[in-house]
Amino acid sequence: MRNIFALLVLLYMIKPDTSNLTVTIDNLKNDSGVVRLAIFDKESAFPDKGEKAYRTSVSKIKNGKATIVFKDVAHGTYAISAFHDANNDGVMNKNAFGIPKEGYGFSNNAMRNFAPPSFSEASFKVDESNNSHRFQFKY
Repeated sequence: MRNIFALLVLLYMIKPDTSNLTVTIDNLKNDSGVVRLAIFDKESAFPDKGEKAYRTSVSKIKNGKATIVFKDVAHGTYAISAFHDANNDGVMNKNAFGIPKEGYGFSNNAMRNFAPPSFSEASFKVDESNNSHRFQFKY
């Protein structure tokens, strides 16, 4: 019985390597609506398969800035896609040609003309010394 207790204590003490990840977006056009953000750990889901994201979050905007803290993010490689849902309707609004009408952005400020960036262009590492990320939106 003592061995089982010792094993349980040891298993409780062993935690996978994780860090809190702070994401900041600081050039928002206004404080209306919210920022919707998804962190991806798989290239196949990035940038728009939110249902397959590692984590998602919705953040209020204050003074043109949104800050989101994700707790206990496993150390590894990630990419982020986000948009300014100005009317808070839950979708990225686009015009008749499919061009976004709301601000959007990707980690590393990765941008391409007429297409989203690749996972590798937007990817960054999270570990004990890399636990914050900042980028800006395109409007």
